[in-house]
Amino acid sequence: MRIAIASGKGGTGKTTIATSVALALVRAGRAAQLIDCDVEEPNSHLYIHPAIEKTIAVDVMAPMVDQTTCTHCGACAEFCRFNALASLPDQTLVFPELCHSCTGCVHVCPEKAIAAIQRTIGSIEIGHDGKLIYAAGRLNVGEARATPIIAALDAHIDADRVTILDAPPGSSCPVVETLRISDFCLLVAEPTPFGLADLEHVAAVAEAMKIPRAALINRDGMGDDRVERFLEEKGVPLLMKIPNDRRIAERMAGGTALIDVRPELAPPLLDLVEKIERLSREAS
Repeated sequence: MRIAIASGKGGTGKTTIATSVALALVRAGRAAQLIDCDVEEPNSHLYIHPAIEKTIAVDVMAPMVDQTTCTHCGACAEFCRFNALASLPDQTLVFPELCHSCTGCVHVCPEKAIAAIQRTIGSIEIGHDGKLIYAAGRLNVGEARATPIIAALDAHIDADRVTILDAPPGSSCPVVETLRISDFCLLVAEPTPFGLADLEHVAAVAEAMKIPRAALINRDGMGDDRVERFLEEKGVPLLMKIPNDRRIAERMAGGTALIDVRPELAPPLLDLVEKIERLSREAS
C-alpha cells in the first residue's frame, strides 16, 4: 500500500503528517517505510533521524555533440521541443539542464555526431530509524528536473510494507510523478482561503489521474469552513483533523515529531491508515 501525502503548497503539514503516520505504524508493530519525494528540499529526516546506510547516484542521459563531425544543420535543435540544443553557424550548443533524455536528437542527426552520455543530477539516500525504513531523493543544486529522482525512488519501495510518500509541494510535475507511483492520495489542507485555493489544484490533479483520495485538515480551528464545504461538494472524505496548537509548532521546530508532542494522536493516525486502506479496497 502506497499512500502519498500531498497538498497544494508548502508549509501545510505534509511532512508533519507523513513522518508521524510512519512512526505510528512501526510503533504499533506494522511494517512501514517513509519515502521523501520532496527532492528539492527533503526534510523528513529532521523528525525521524534516520541512520543513512548508502547513497546512490541518479543519472540521466544528456547529448554530447562532436563539433568536428557536426555540420550544424539544425535538425537536432528543430526536433527538441525543450530547447536543449541550439544550432549556430559554427557550433551546436547543448543545455543539459533542459534535456528530457528522450535521445531523439541522437537519432535525427544525419551525421551521427551526437552521442548519449550519462550525467548525475542527484542522489537517493537509503537508511532506517529503528524498524522504519527510510529513503529520500536529493536533487543537485542548479538542476531543473526533479522527476527522474522521484521515479528512481520507485525501485526502492518495499511492496510488503505500508509506504508513506512525503510529496513535494504544489501541483506540478514532481507531484504528478509522486502520485504516479502511489495507490492513494491523502490531501492535507489548512482551513484558510489560501489553503482552499491550493487544495483545489492538487485535488484536481489527483482526480484527473484517477487516484483515490481523501483529506486531512491541519491547524483545525483557524480560518473558516470553506475547505470542508469544498470537500463535501467534491465527495472527498474528510478523515481527520489536527488541532491548531502552538505547542506543536514550537516542539516541531526543534525536531520533535507530531506524535511525540501529542502522543494521544497516535491511535487516530493508525485509524486514519485503516480508513485509507478500506477506501482503497473499495475504489479497486
